[in-house]
Formats: sequence, C-alpha cells, structure tokens
Amino acid sequence: MEILAFGVQADEKPLIEQAFRGRHDVRCLDVFLTEDTAPIAAGHEIVSTSVNADLGPRVLETLAAGGTRLVAQRSTGFNNIDLKTAERLGLTIARVSYYSPYSVAEFAWTLAMAVNRRIVRASTRTRDFDFRLDGLMGRDMHGRTAGILGTGKIGEAFARIAHGFGMRLLGWDVAENPACMELGMRYLPKEQLLAESDLVSLHVPLMPETRHLIDADALKTMKDDAILVNSSRGGLVDTAALVGELRAGRFTGVGLDVYEAEAGLFFLDKSLQAVEDDTLARLVTFPNVLVTSHQAYYTEDAVGQIVEATVKNVLDYRAGRRSENVLVPRS
Repeated sequence: MEILAFGVQADEKPLIEQAFRGRHDVRCLDVFLTEDTAPIAAGHEIVSTSVNADLGPRVLETLAAGGTRLVAQRSTGFNNIDLKTAERLGLTIARVSYYSPYSVAEFAWTLAMAVNRRIVRASTRTRDFDFRLDGLMGRDMHGRTAGILGTGKIGEAFARIAHGFGMRLLGWDVAENPACMELGMRYLPKEQLLAESDLVSLHVPLMPETRHLIDADALKTMKDDAILVNSSRGGLVDTAALVGELRAGRFTGVGLDVYEAEAGLFFLDKSLQAVEDDTLARLVTFPNVLVTSHQAYYTEDAVGQIVEATVKNVLDYRAGRRSENVLVPRS
C-alpha cells in the first residue's frame, strides 16, 4: 500500500521515508492539501497531512470520493479539520496528541528574548559593520512577571524556564496544573493576568471559545511595555487590533510564530511575489515585531516523535486498533 503525504518539508522527508521503510511505501509531496490538490489523492486509502492543510467539507468529500479512508494529520492541532463532515463521510481522522513540549516552549522563549534584546536589529547592524548600541537596550527578565495563558505540557515547560529566570509566575487555564503551582504560579482571571504581566505567552488550543482570546480589549489591558509571544495558533490573536496597538507605540516587543491567515503563506516561498496580505505586510514593518514561519515545533526530537506517532496511527488503523490519537474512529 502506498501512503500519500502532503506538505512534507525537505528536512522532514527522510525521517518519514525511514520511519515507514519496511512497513508501507510512502510518497512525499511538498504541495499542501487544498481543493486544487485533493484529486491527487485518488486511489490512496491513507493520506497524511500537515498542520496547514485544508480539510474542510469540499476537500474531505474529494478525498472520500477518491477512496481515502484514513487522514493522519502530522500535528496536535486539528482546527483545520471539519470533523462532522469526516464522520458523515466515514473517514477516520487521527492526529498526533503529544510531542516534545520543549520544542515549542524553548522557541517561545527564543522569540521573547530576541525581541527583548533586539537581536534581529543588532545582527542586521553588525552585518553592515554598524556597532552602535543605540536602540538596543533590553530589560532583565529576572524579577519580572510572566503570564502564561494555557498551562498544559507546553505551558508548564515555558513556566519552568521562566522560573529559572527568577520570574514571578501567573497562570490562566480551565484547570490548574499542580506542577506549575509547585513553581509558585498563581492562577488569575485573564484580565488581571494581562494587566500584571511583563511577558505574556500563549499556549492554548484554537477553538471557537479561544478565537481572538487576545482581542482589542485584552490588548488594551496589557502593560504598554509588555512583551507578547504567540507560538500556539494564529487565531488566538486579533492581528488587526494588534497592529492598531503597535501603531500607537505600545509594547516592548511582539514575537509571533503563527498568524491567523497563515494558510497559503507559511511554509512557502513568496519572496518573488507581491504581498497581498496588508495586515501581515504592516505587521512585519514594526521594529519591535518578530514573525517566524510556524517553526516552533521544528526540532529533530519533536518532528521525529510526530513521524513515529503518524506511523503508529497508520499501523493502528490497519490493525483495527483505536488510540488516543483518533479524533474520528473507523466506521
């Protein structure tokens, strides 16, 4: 049986091919699954997709009509999948429920420190042999307050790093994490957390109730000199409202590894094309903003775990087993 994998990055391809070797043939495509590319999957019972795949009703209907029965997504998030349509069509949907939380937590801290200490600006200057320090002053994180929205595995890992910096820890979540409380974290309502935090980092899943969790009102609640980091899902932040606050001169720094309209942009080379997204074009012009292309998870450790979990999902499906990774079970 040949498995068709969409949206495979160059670094990811050898890991996928090695993991499936001796089990199933796998064909890796660098194109993402969309309405236009879905017909390619015809004749493939098993399809694997990336986090930015379009798995809305039309794509799922095309896959089902072409004989696909399992969609194995190589990510934890599944807000891009219409689960009700998948169930109606008899498609099995699986994801990766767990991979290294340190990959994302460490990258979130990389963004925080990069904007705090003006690393991008400093690097650009020194390439031009400009060694002035003007405009490069940052702040000690020691003794300041870190507000963590979402204190699951990734949020906990982020909190442990913050604790190592000697920061005061504030948390917000639907349930308190005892491990975070042992670090001294206090759980507060969102508005109070935002008002007291010098650094705000987002680690919650994107759901209808969390879309634009950081909206215009939330942004206005934050300190003028706060740092905002989002390495979770772009839809958590109202980007247009964020641009408005940045234009008003607010925030020491903003680090974004995700963007709410990233589908069709991130993971692709758009350098020779006109930028059609006015909000993103404006966002990247601010000197205190750093945008990266959804790479927080992208370590050998995390990607290796994602690939192994995907292989397991395929083997479980073939054997008729169900695991915690299954979102829509085999009918």
